[in-house]
Amino acid sequence: MNPVPATPDTSPSAEPRRGARSRSFALIAYLLAALLRLIPVLLSRELGIGLDDMFQYDMLGRSLAAGDGFRWYAPEDLELILSALERYAGIDASQVQLPQDPRGIETSFRAPLYPALLAAVYALSGLESRFFAARLVQALLTASLAPLTYGLARQLGAATRWARAAALVSAAWPLLILFPLALATENLFLPLLALGTLLAMRAASGRVRDALLAGVVLGLATLTRSVIVGFPLLAGLWLGWRVGRRQALLLLIPFFGLLLPWTIRNSQLHGGLTFIETSLGYNLYLGYHPEGDGSFLFGPSLDLVTILDDAERDAVGRARALEFIRADPARVPLLALRKLGHLWGLEDRAFTYFYSNGLLGQLPGGLVGALLLLLMLPLVIVLPSALFGWIAGSKDAAWWIATLLLGWYVGVHVLVMAEERFHLALVPILAALAGTGMSRRVEVWTAARAGRRWAVRALVLTAAVYLLAFANWGFELRSNAPRFSTLLSPAGSSAGYSY
Repeated sequence: MNPVPATPDTSPSAEPRRGARSRSFALIAYLLAALLRLIPVLLSRELGIGLDDMFQYDMLGRSLAAGDGFRWYAPEDLELILSALERYAGIDASQVQLPQDPRGIETSFRAPLYPALLAAVYALSGLESRFFAARLVQALLTASLAPLTYGLARQLGAATRWARAAALVSAAWPLLILFPLALATENLFLPLLALGTLLAMRAASGRVRDALLAGVVLGLATLTRSVIVGFPLLAGLWLGWRVGRRQALLLLIPFFGLLLPWTIRNSQLHGGLTFIETSLGYNLYLGYHPEGDGSFLFGPSLDLVTILDDAERDAVGRARALEFIRADPARVPLLALRKLGHLWGLEDRAFTYFYSNGLLGQLPGGLVGALLLLLMLPLVIVLPSALFGWIAGSKDAAWWIATLLLGWYVGVHVLVMAEERFHLALVPILAALAGTGMSRRVEVWTAARAGRRWAVRALVLTAAVYLLAFANWGFELRSNAPRFSTLLSPAGSSAGYSY
């Protein structure tokens, strides 16, 4: 006797049960992600901070917590930093005019929301334990990426088990586990971007609440890192085209409403129209510098640091970048490809910097190799699967929102400057697309064997992108082979590599 095939449960009580199971899994995924992130935070309670970005965010957080406004480089901070620049970079600090205001310099270089978060933490924790308190908050914030990834995967059509697998990928991504240790905008930006993207996908159903919340959350994400500003605009325009003008306005009005006050503040500060941060000129300068390859480069990164006026630094950086482009326009297309390669680079840069400068102590070569492999493998596994999921995905509303996010985010970094850590913002959508690809793999393969053109095209295009991705990683590994060899040796912890 043949067994009777199971049929889907379509009873009125089925949907609430599925919803309860989804909420239960989301909570479990969040708790797992939080536990994984809290472990390194608790083990490094006395850890200080490194890299200029972290010092800058700390200065801004302290200034806001003290009620002094959005200021940095108070005289004692600036003297300390200039002394370090003289000692380690050979910069003549005698020509730099120290600020007279003991509160420091009003700035527009950084977006305001992440320093505001630090200020709130500092006000509650006090300054003595502020780094540990900030890391605890950041661990709890970034743990939300796991359930958000589950939601994104379900919106993109992934089967439940593969949506859960995608959530676990975000929960256990090694660099995301370690990132709460850094005072870096990613700790706030990534959850906001993932949530805003999920809400924008849901707004395509016509629900007023989702469109409004998408505008608010994406506005907050832009106030954290303005590089994403084009995505909400594109998402709003797409909603207006496919869903209706009302949904577009519901998203865009709160989005612009959140950006306007800080834009007015910066414009008044500099006496001319100024956006929510003035770092574009600096990044363009690095992205097109003739000694660089489209990524961060330590030497040129110091060229503009003695210009303390943000508007002047921004204008100089833009002008110099334009000079670089005009001097060698044939270099620009190749530079764009290099930036694309950097954006999808293997995630070894931060570990190389911290370990080679003795901040992690001396480790056995085998352990160093294992850690490097652990950091690099997730992208190698997930990115190809995500590309397949995107190519073979249903061209529905969620797919279009994901495509607008990927297109804008990748495009803007190819035009400006790219680093491997920048792709971390896309890990939730990549994991979700990978879940979609795994859900559709049998369907696509069966259709391709039957000669369906769409399936054959999907497989051919996926294979081509696979080859390009692995060629990029092979080139990167070959270029960095001497560095890896040093890291694995006893001298690795004292090699002193720059970031």
